[in-house]
Amino acid sequence: MPSFEGELLQPLIKLYIQLGSGVLLGWVLGRSLPKTVPVFIGQFLFWIGVPISIITFLHGADLSGAIWIAPVAAWVAILLGAALAWSWIQGQAFKTSADTSHKPSGASLNSWSKPAQGSFLLSTMVGNTGYLGFPVTLTLVGEKYFGWAIFYDMVGTTLGAYGLGVLLAARFGKEAQSYRQLFQALLQNPALWSLGFGLGFRLIPLPKSAERSLQGLAWSAIALSLILIGMRLSQLHSWGRIKQASVSLVIKMLLVPLVLGIGLVPLGITGQPLLVIVLQMAMPPAFATLILAEVYELDRELSVTAVAVGSISLLLTLPIWLLLFGS
Repeated sequence: MPSFEGELLQPLIKLYIQLGSGVLLGWVLGRSLPKTVPVFIGQFLFWIGVPISIITFLHGADLSGAIWIAPVAAWVAILLGAALAWSWIQGQAFKTSADTSHKPSGASLNSWSKPAQGSFLLSTMVGNTGYLGFPVTLTLVGEKYFGWAIFYDMVGTTLGAYGLGVLLAARFGKEAQSYRQLFQALLQNPALWSLGFGLGFRLIPLPKSAERSLQGLAWSAIALSLILIGMRLSQLHSWGRIKQASVSLVIKMLLVPLVLGIGLVPLGITGQPLLVIVLQMAMPPAFATLILAEVYELDRELSVTAVAVGSISLLLTLPIWLLLFGS
């Protein structure tokens, strides 16, 4: 096991400084600037910043080996999180029925409304593997294996959030859009297009000056994404549903990455690729869960609490994954 005082502590401190300064700056700005500013920043990152970062970091990333394991692991993590969350909901329903001397009645879940079930499931499935997972991976692992993080996010999290996540949100909430419209929105996601473009762009050699310029733009987008997280967190005023949110976070940020991280070792996934996958699995719930909660009228209070508490808890859980899977 690696020495925490040596190669693990230094990058972790560097990451905490980067995350803390960026999110804190965003928190201050979010309290003082108009609410339209984070919307504009989010649009800029969605259409320009994140695609540039993906193209740039893919250019120098190592895509050899079993990189296809990353999206497969992402989908296994999504499904395992959903299975554990649903088992917990069913167990609580049975317990409530027993405590009130009523027989379990199948679809009747006394302590869990359908919107609450939907938000709880989403918070255990979809992580913030883009805006938060990217800078964490780049700082703790480096650019060489950043392609693993991109494939995990694009083919796993993005498709999971706006594919399976939308289906669940529509099932437990109010269906606000047709599936055709949602499928079109998924295909129009610029991050997915930038993934394809970036794979082709890898074949084109770049002058050092152009490469440095792209690197500067990409890292600026990463810094801006941290500021955006702080601005959005500053606008979250609900901290209720701590108990339910805590259970979802234990599943999402502890159980799933621990079980699957250990399970990947016998398959030959070790070292930095394994650490990248585990870090992506251990990210807190994505802001996409809030979007789906609002669109489909799920339990927004539960979604807000899970996102806020999970983002803070990440500072406590990162050392665990570095100690267990860092090398």
